[in-house]
Amino acid sequence: MNNNTRNALRRSRTDRVIAGVCGGLGAFFGIDPVWFRLGFLVTFLPGGVPGLLLYLICWIIIPSE
Repeated sequence: MNNNTRNALRRSRTDRVIAGVCGGLGAFFGIDPVWFRLGFLVTFLPGGVPGLLLYLICWIIIPSE
């Protein structure tokens, strides 16, 4: 058994604004979820569809805690 394994990628139940996607990504990668929220916002602003579609796909694919 390896002691350096990461936790599984899960949507956060505690650090969430909409669905916990950014909170889960932040916990998985060990960075502040604000950076993921800003990233989704930046992809959402130009046309809306790419950022929204990416967020919805993450919401569907990433299981909840």
